[in-house]
Order: sequence, then C-alpha cells, then structure tokens
Amino acid sequence: MLRTRLLLGLSPLLLLVVGMGLYAIFVCHQLAGTFQQQLIASYDASLAAQRMRDDAIRMDNAVSNLAGPSLADQRSFQANAEAFNRELMTEAHRAAGTGRAPFIARLDQAFEGFGRRGRPTPGTLPGSLAALDENETALHRVLAALDELEHFDSARAEAAAARARSLAGTTTKILAVVIVVAFLLALIQAWRLAASVVRPVRDLTASAVALGEGDLERTVPEFSAAEFTTLGRAFNTMAAKLRAYHEANAAKVLQTQRTMEATLNSTPDPLFVVAHDGRPAVRNPAAESLAASRAFAQGFPAALESRVREVLTSGQHFLPTGYDDLLPLRVGREDRYFQPRILAIGDSLTGFGGAAVLLQDVTRFRLLDDAKNNLVGTVSHELKTPLTSLRMAVYLLLEKNVGSLTPDQVELLETARDDADRLLRILNDLLDLSRLESGVARLHRTDVPVSELLETMSREIRPITDGHGQRLEVRQGPGVATVSVDPERIRHVFMNLLSNAAKYSPRDSAITLYAEAADAGFIRCGVRDEGPGIAPESVGRIFEKFYRLPGQTNQGAGLGLAISREIVLAHGGTIACVSRPGQGADFYFLLPGNSFDAPDTNRA
Repeated sequence: MLRTRLLLGLSPLLLLVVGMGLYAIFVCHQLAGTFQQQLIASYDASLAAQRMRDDAIRMDNAVSNLAGPSLADQRSFQANAEAFNRELMTEAHRAAGTGRAPFIARLDQAFEGFGRRGRPTPGTLPGSLAALDENETALHRVLAALDELEHFDSARAEAAAARARSLAGTTTKILAVVIVVAFLLALIQAWRLAASVVRPVRDLTASAVALGEGDLERTVPEFSAAEFTTLGRAFNTMAAKLRAYHEANAAKVLQTQRTMEATLNSTPDPLFVVAHDGRPAVRNPAAESLAASRAFAQGFPAALESRVREVLTSGQHFLPTGYDDLLPLRVGREDRYFQPRILAIGDSLTGFGGAAVLLQDVTRFRLLDDAKNNLVGTVSHELKTPLTSLRMAVYLLLEKNVGSLTPDQVELLETARDDADRLLRILNDLLDLSRLESGVARLHRTDVPVSELLETMSREIRPITDGHGQRLEVRQGPGVATVSVDPERIRHVFMNLLSNAAKYSPRDSAITLYAEAADAGFIRCGVRDEGPGIAPESVGRIFEKFYRLPGQTNQGAGLGLAISREIVLAHGGTIACVSRPGQGADFYFLLPGNSFDAPDTNRA
C-alpha cells in the first residue's frame, strides 16, 4: 500500500532525526550541566582566593607598624584573620576529595604561620626590622600558596573549556555528517517516491486533460499502489460512463436536429433565423422561396428590417396582436399579407443572440376581415334606408296627419318608434365601427386645450348626472396642456364613458372626469365612478364588440366601448379599465400630448 511504502521510505530519516535529537539532548546536558558546574565552581574559587588575598594584605598592614600595633590594628588583624579562616574552611570543604585538597592544605599551613604574627614573638621587638622581615616572609608564603591555588583553578577551568570546545567540535562534525546523510537519504527517497507517486499522478493528469479535450477513449493504466489502483479504476469507470452519456447525448442531439429540420421543412410559413449581426443563419424551404422574390432582393424589406434590428438590440419579442403591422408582399402574381412575429433567441449558455422571424400568411384572414367589415357596412347601409322610411312613417302616424288613433294604437306606435330609434343608433354605430376598422374614416386632428376639452364634456353630461342625482367632479393634474385629437371623435369616447358611469352609478355618488400627465409624454384621460364595479373575468372582455356584462338589465348593443377603443387606437393611444366588484370602475385612455407645469384645476 502507498501508506506503508511512504512510512518505510521515511523511516530511515525518522530514525536519523531521533538519533540527532537524542545526541543533541546529551550535548546540551553536558554543556548546561557538568561544564557549567565546573565553570561556576572555578569562578567561585577564584573569587574566594581574591577575598583571601585581600584579607591577608589587610592583616599584614595591621602588624607592620614600626611603633607596634595598636589596639585597633590588633582588632583589624583579628577580624581579617577570621574572615580568611572562614573562606579557607569553605574552600577546604569544597576541595575535599579533589585535586585542590593539597593546595588548600599548603595554604592552611602558610596561613597558620602568618596568623601567629598577630601575637608578639619572644625576643623580637614589635616594629623592628626582624619583625617586619618575618611578616613579609609569612605573607609571601600565603600569597604563594594562593597563587598556586589560583593557577590550579585556572588550569582546571581551561581544561573544562577545552573539553567543551572538543565536544562542540565533535558535535559539529557529527551534525555535518548527519546532515549530509539525511540529504542523501532525502534525495534517494524523493526519487523513489517520485517514481511511485508522481508518475501515477502525471498519468492521471494527462488522462484528465485528454478527457477534458474530448478524448473519451483515454484510460488510466493499473498501478502497484492500492490507492492509485482504486483511483485509476474509478477514473476509468467515470470515462466509460461519460462515453455512454456522450453517445446517448449525441444520439439525442441528432434526433433533435432531425426533428427540427423536419419541423422547419414542414412549416408552411416562411421562417428566417438571423444571427446577432442581422445576417441570415437558417431558412426553411418556404423562406427560401420567399427570399427569391423581388421584395427580398436587398435583404429584408425596410419595415421588417427595422423591427428585426429593434428585437436584436432590445432582446424583447415582437408579437403584434392586430393587423397594423402587416407586411404586404407580391409573391408571383398575387398580393399576399404576412404577419411578422419576431422572437429574440439565445441566452448565456448557448451564447447565440439572434432572432427568429416568422412570417405568418394571413392573406385569407385579411380578406375575410375585409369581407366581414364590408358586409357589416353594406348591410348596415342597406338597412338604414328602409329603416329611415319606416321610422318617418311611424312619426307621421304619431303626429295624426293621416287620421286619429286610439290610445292602444298610440302606445304601439310609440313602442315601434323607440325600437326604430334604437335600431338606427345600432346601425350608425356599426357603420362607424366598420369605417374605423377599415381605415376609411380619417381623423381631423387639431390641438385642443385639455381644460377646454374637459369643460365641454362636463357641460354636455351635467344635465344627465344632475337628473340622476350624482355629483360631477372635474380634475386636471399638473403638467398637461394641449392634446392633438379629432374633437368630434374624442367627444364620442368621453360621452360614452360618462354616460356609462351615470347609467351604473347610484344616486348621491361622485363621478370624476380627470386628465393628468402619464409616462413618455402621454396624457391620461378617464372617468372614475363609484358604481358596483366589474368582475375580474369581465374586465378583459369589456371592449369586445357586442359584449354585455352578465345580468345587465340596461339596454344597449355592446358597441359603445368597442367604438371608443377603435377611436383611441386611431389616435395612437390605448384604453383600459381598472375595477373591482363593489369598488367602482376607472375607465381611462392614454393620448399623446404636450405637457408643461400647469397648476392643478379641480372643480365640482
């Protein structure tokens, strides 16, 4: 196993390190133990010898007076003698059984003779030359003995230092040899470990790099170490699974590619896939056929090219819901209409930032829509003439120009008159809606002050709101000035919203007619009431033709809001409704307008 091999390979180095440690401990013990004690003892002995030398000199000074020692000199002699004797006894105790003992003994003998100089010698006068000579001789013996002792201590200290130097030199040599041996062993073990560890790691690295580059057939050979053998087998197993996964993915990708190709080929509508720079990348057969037409001779038509650039720049889909962005093209000898749908494709994973352009052929639907509008317009126009005649006849009968009428006959004729008026209004609405949808009805725009527009609308609707017992409030927010509209058409929108609010709001409620600034330079105009509100499922359908709220009892054909929507769209705006059951409704529309900082105008 690799662990056992590593331990066996490093065991000589470990033993060598342990041996070096033990030897270092021994050397430190010698240097810090025996040698230190010897040096300290030698130092203490040198200090003691110096003190005894000083005591002997002071004793000699005390007995060297020519007139004879005085009482003070005798006391000084005695005190120094006692101090010398104490140091001598201490050194004798330390030197017992050592090589210093003979030197201590000779010093003791010399001091014994010198110590008797403190007492007068018979036949010798104190302070005489003979006495001084005897004192000098005794002092010389003591000092000589001290010199011999100090020389011995110095020699012993030199010997200890020499042994320390010898031990240090020996230790240095041993450490140098051990370092060289450890270095050689480390090189040998490194080479062996490199052969047993680095080579498998290098092989594994090479296999991993090859695997990362797509060479899934690369495998790792078996190794002698159990750990590397297990790792190699795991790596080979992973490579085998990756090969199987790659093959499965390749088959799946191939199937997906073929499915996509079949889908594109079977799509009847032209489909262009363009790159991020606008160049065509993929086209289906229908797109290839359309690209051969004259309209695509220089690439996409200008209207379509601008839409594609916009999608490529913003990354937002272009999905029109009406026929305002139809692309008319002449294909062969036919005029065809295509609805462009442009999808932004690509993400951070694929890195493709292009677009898919689908041109849906809506020629048949456009023709059907035109036919429907023409049919509605034609039928409405044809019905209007006889209805007008019938209505005139009813009015003549009610005026009794052709004879008298009974009350029952009058009641029946009034009912017929009301129904004829209602039917005429419906036909007029249908004709207006048909003209708006077909684009025949042109707008006559003029710049109208918003305040004047609100004032006119409030003046026209106020008789109705007053009759219903309702309060009409007019609010103009800051930042609105004029708006470019067709006054007659926009009046229809306001009156429709106001009449609906008055129709469905209770008495003593407030109806707010307002105009305020909106984003992007638009002006938001609207009517807010306190009526019963509209259910969420009906809010999205309220502007559809002929749609009526469920359970509604008021008369109407459901065309007023649809006509209002077409008028607002023709002005380049949008219309919407915000409502909740029991919380009233807010019908508003956005119109392009000019803005400035104007004061608030709020009045009731």
